[in-house]
This record gives sequence, structure tokens and C-alpha cells, in this order.
Amino acid sequence: MKRLLLAAALLAGGVVQAQEKIDLDTTSRIRQEAFQRSQVMATLNHLTDVIGPRLTNSPAMAEANAWTRSKFNEWGLSNVHDEAVEDFGRGWAFTDTTVEMLSPRPMPLHALPKAWTPGTSGAVEGEAIYAKLESKADLEKWKGKLKGKVLFTDAPRAYKPNEKSDFQRHDHASLEELLAYPLPEARRGDAAMLAMYRERMAFGPLLNQFLIDEGVVATVSISSWDNGIVRVMGGGSRKAGESVGVPALVMMAEHYNTVMRALDRKEAVRLRLQVDARFTSDTNQTAYNTIAEIPGTGPQKNEVVMLGAHLDSWHTGSGANDNGAGVAVMMEAVRILKAIGAKPNRTIRVALWTGEEQGLVGSQDYVAKHFARYPEPTDPEQKALPAAFRTSKGKLIRTSEYERISAYFNLDNGSGKIRGIYAQENLSAAPIFEEWLKPWHDVGATIVTQRNTGSTDHISFDRVGIPGFQFVQDQLDYFSHVHHTHLDVQDHAVEADLKQAAAIVASFVYNTAQRPQKLPRKMLVEN
Repeated sequence: MKRLLLAAALLAGGVVQAQEKIDLDTTSRIRQEAFQRSQVMATLNHLTDVIGPRLTNSPAMAEANAWTRSKFNEWGLSNVHDEAVEDFGRGWAFTDTTVEMLSPRPMPLHALPKAWTPGTSGAVEGEAIYAKLESKADLEKWKGKLKGKVLFTDAPRAYKPNEKSDFQRHDHASLEELLAYPLPEARRGDAAMLAMYRERMAFGPLLNQFLIDEGVVATVSISSWDNGIVRVMGGGSRKAGESVGVPALVMMAEHYNTVMRALDRKEAVRLRLQVDARFTSDTNQTAYNTIAEIPGTGPQKNEVVMLGAHLDSWHTGSGANDNGAGVAVMMEAVRILKAIGAKPNRTIRVALWTGEEQGLVGSQDYVAKHFARYPEPTDPEQKALPAAFRTSKGKLIRTSEYERISAYFNLDNGSGKIRGIYAQENLSAAPIFEEWLKPWHDVGATIVTQRNTGSTDHISFDRVGIPGFQFVQDQLDYFSHVHHTHLDVQDHAVEADLKQAAAIVASFVYNTAQRPQKLPRKMLVEN
């Protein structure tokens, strides 16, 4: 009897898979448009070489919002508009930085400013010293001793040669490894982590004001990567009314160590700095997501399938791979569908997010307004924490649109080709995706893994129970040269990979729009 039941279950499963219909004619037309008439590199070129880096609320980000809207309109999409994300913070822009060592010997030093830190208002000079400022006790120790100084705030770090290739593609073994699901370990140390976070959040404004009050010229920290790569993100404060501190730079590790060795020899190190950076607003400004649609034409036209990528970037490269590549692919996917005359059953909606780099701000705001949100906690300590750190979320508050969205697809791991998709522990979705990938095996997309992957905009959907997915991509040099560095420029993007990715995204979105049922959802645990 048990064998009969098992056989019946397997047969039922087989019937479900067999019912996954793929429109191969449309898939073929997607391939032809994507591979023979691609515009993905033209899109990426304008975003990165023409507009440049797109820090949230910078003038360049506003230009990117306007330009992407114009392209969506040009391609014939509907409901093209920007959606406001209120009170994100001040605008900021950066033009140039020069750092020179004047003594003990002349030497140019390569350093770049942290976002949302002030400029120098011309060239300034100061004596370099090493000063560790990590607690109130440190501030007391250095009080009255830092006027006119350039503070080097990190200990030197020994150079470590790379032990593996800087440029990596998945092979059979690495893809097989991704198919294995590692059981999650019990979470430990949450209390300590939260205490550390609270302490850091409280100390930051104190430190910024201390640096101003003490007359510090600038601070310099060491890049977290070697080989001349400057990896730099934010500092100061984007929130109006908070102290922004003094000019804050990140220096390439090898130059930083050069200065630190001179200080260790007790030599007087004098520096000249000029940082052309400025706040473009004194008040908190509204940021914007850019949205557009291909309207549904079938019985389920009021339901929606979403795809997206974050339009914002950090400021020192041109945001080509993080995440201009994802934006160009998602824009190309909807261009392809319009170009081939696709008539989706469900509405297809593309979103270009703001503020991903500051904590998924744009996508979280959009999901909360359109689909679902957790209630604000009443406990002041919990309320002060980011949503991901809160230990009790409460019961999900759903909007009327919650049941009308089928899925969200995201791309945000550089410009590497798609090798499959993360199912995010959605077992019911896996056999569907396996069928959808079959027409793409010949271009390298083969696997569906149950692993979770985080840290980007699909999480805003996943955490409220909406199927949200990120694609598995070849790493290339994303995590060795590009991610959040001044080398995040178009040269590190691979055209053939972007063409392949756009075709696969277009097919997944179209298949989701045509499927008789919405994609299955995981069980949502509410507390």
C-alpha cells in the first residue's frame, strides 16, 4: 500500500511538472532579439560612462532616474513614473581628490573620500599621526592633542598575496557544490551583536562632533583590499541635522602602510590634501524608484510579475557592475519583450531601486506601500534597530495588492552570466524553474539551488512572504577587484554575459506572466 501511495505521489508530481508549458516560439524570439539585436551595452555605456556613479540623492542619480524613464517611454512601456521614498537624506556629490606626502619625502598618495563627508574648501596641510578613536575613553585620551592633524585611524595591515584566481567562472564542481544545501546553524550572539550595533550608532555622532571641535584636518582609513584597490563606501551622515565630521578618506593599503612605517620610524609626516566634495542640500530630500510596465492582456492582467535591480551605486567608480549591469539587464529584458511583441497575461512591472546600498531602502519602501509590512514595534530599543535586526516582527499587515503579485526577480552580483537561480528554500518553485531553464542549458544556465542568498533587493519581497529570487551568476572579478571600489567601471563588464542574462530574465518573467497559477509561496512564519 505504501508503495502504491508513493508511486501515486511521484506520478502526481510528474503530472505537475508535465503541465509546465514553455512557449518555445516566444523563447526563440527572445533569444534572437537578445543575441542578435542587443542594446544592453548601449544602455550600460550611457549609465556608466555618460552619467557615471549614482549615489542615492546625488545629481547623477536624478539624471539616471530621468534617463531611464525616457528609455522606457521610447520603448513603449506604460505607466512610466518615479515613486517617492520620503526623507532619505541630504544630497552629496564628489568631483576630485588629491593627497600628497610632502615630508619626509614627496610622494603622491592614492585616496578617495567616503560619501556624505565634507570637502576641504581648497588645499589644506597637516601632520599625520596614528590615533585610534573607537570609544569615549579614546576621545578623552586625545582631547586637546589633535588640532591641525591628519588622523590615520587603522593599524597597518600586512600585504597578503591572492591564493586563487582573481577572475572566476563556475565549473561543474562549483555548481554541484551550490546544489548542496548547508543546514543553518543556530543563531548565537544576537544580544552581543545588537549591543555592538547600538554602541556604534551612538558613538558615530559623538566622534564626528569631536573631530570638528578638536580642529582635525581629516581622517584616513585603510582600504580593505590590497593591490592598489580603494574600497570605499559611506561616512559622515546623510541625515540633516547630524554632524558630518571632517573630510574622511580611504587610502590604498600599500600607500597607507608607507605612511604608517614612516610614523613607526618616528619621522614627521606632513600631508597636503584637497577634497572636492559637497552636500547638494541641507535638508532631507526625497529619493525615487523608477517604475514602468508592460500591461497584461489576459484574464489575469490585474496580477503582476516584477523584475528589478538597484539604480544607485557608490561614488568612486561608475557603478558599472554594482549595479549598472543589473539595471542594464533588466531594462534590456523588458525591451526585448516589447520588441518581440509579447502579450503577457499578467502585467510585467520593472523597478529600478534607489538606496539599496544604504540598506534596501527603496525596495523596502515600495514593498511596504504596495504589498505588505510589519508593524512598527512599540519597544523603543527595537524601534531603533533596522528591520532585519528586530527580534519580534509582529503580524504582517497586507495590502489589497498582496495576493496579486506572483513573483519578483532580481539581478545584483556583477556582470557575470546566469548559471541558474536561488530558489530561497521554495521547494515547490524548484521543479518549475528546472523546466524553464532547459532552453538555456546550451548557454550555461543549468541549476536550481535551494540555498538562500541575501543582501540585495529580493529580500524585501522574500521577508514578507512574496516569492523573491536572485539568479546564480559567474563571479568574474566582482569580489576581487570591483565590489564597492574605484575599479567598478565598464571595462569589468562582459558583453556576452549581459546578453545571456537579459535573455534568461526575459524568459523567466514571461513564463511567470503566462503561467496559469501564480508561483507557489513558502510558509510565512509570523510572530
